[in-house]
Amino acid sequence: MRLIARLLILSLPLFSLSSEAALVSDLYQVREPVASQQPEERDAALGRALQTLVLRLTGDREALNNPALAELRQDPQQIISQYGYAEDDLLVDFDPVSTDRSLRQAGLSLWGANRPAILTWWLNDASDGSNLVGDGQSGAEPLRQAAQHRGLPLRLPIADLNEQLQATSENLGAAEPEVLRAASQRYAADALLVVQAREDNGRWQAQWRLWLGDAREQGKVQGADEATLADAVLLMVSERLAPRYVVAPGAATSLTLEVQGADLARYAELQRILEPLAAQLHKVEGDRLIYRVNANAEQLRAQLALVHLQEVTAEAPPVDASQAPSGEPAPRLLQRDDVLRFRW
Repeated sequence: MRLIARLLILSLPLFSLSSEAALVSDLYQVREPVASQQPEERDAALGRALQTLVLRLTGDREALNNPALAELRQDPQQIISQYGYAEDDLLVDFDPVSTDRSLRQAGLSLWGANRPAILTWWLNDASDGSNLVGDGQSGAEPLRQAAQHRGLPLRLPIADLNEQLQATSENLGAAEPEVLRAASQRYAADALLVVQAREDNGRWQAQWRLWLGDAREQGKVQGADEATLADAVLLMVSERLAPRYVVAPGAATSLTLEVQGADLARYAELQRILEPLAAQLHKVEGDRLIYRVNANAEQLRAQLALVHLQEVTAEAPPVDASQAPSGEPAPRLLQRDDVLRFRW
């Protein structure tokens, strides 16, 4: 009760958050195409849905082959809350609690629902000309479906005339996309994804590059059509991003996390960010929250970067000059490896 009372005090005043990270609300819902509603087709689609979900949560294509998941592979319905048909798709809702428990018991570490928002500059170069895919265009739908399928929060520019003029092959292919970075400021995203897609004899191929902080990733994919291509791009992006937020079993250590400048809204945001790391709130001191976290330090830094927390170093206490021997340097307070300090 004392801890809850202190958290309530933090809510005065209650500030809005300025983070760009997005909470993927449909992370545990999977759509899989089906040719019919026959039991055999349904069971096959349920198996594919399980594969899709496990890949979303782990970033590892081989995770479902874990021997500890053999029973789950045989009967995915034990972690499914409901399923039904929507047009030509089987819509499957997995239960988050039982899903996470099954995967963790198998020794798998998971990527939580709080994920970096990705602003995507997608240029299609087809036989009828080049076009930047904008938020309100029909061409955005395959991208949105692929993003949902791969569990990524995708954002698209509005693709007005000014942005169409900026989205040239030269700007998209630049080693450092300064023009696109400047144009992207208005969208307040965490990551910048640049895709140059080209149609050739009815097939599509694309070169993509991703910037997230100081990290850069890139790759090439092919697809029979725009939807297949979009899914292939975002699958690769998901696999490259996941290692920043998912820790392999045995790589985590016990850490103390101190966060300054908290209020109730920020506390709620931290709870979402830290949930995959089994964080426990240990103490509240004024606007400072102290957690015990089981995580890899770099993974924890990546998670906290999503809400733009800044890491700080420990400050040495003031020294009485009259007590220190003349000519000796002032003592330094060394940063402990198991204590990470951040502030808003």
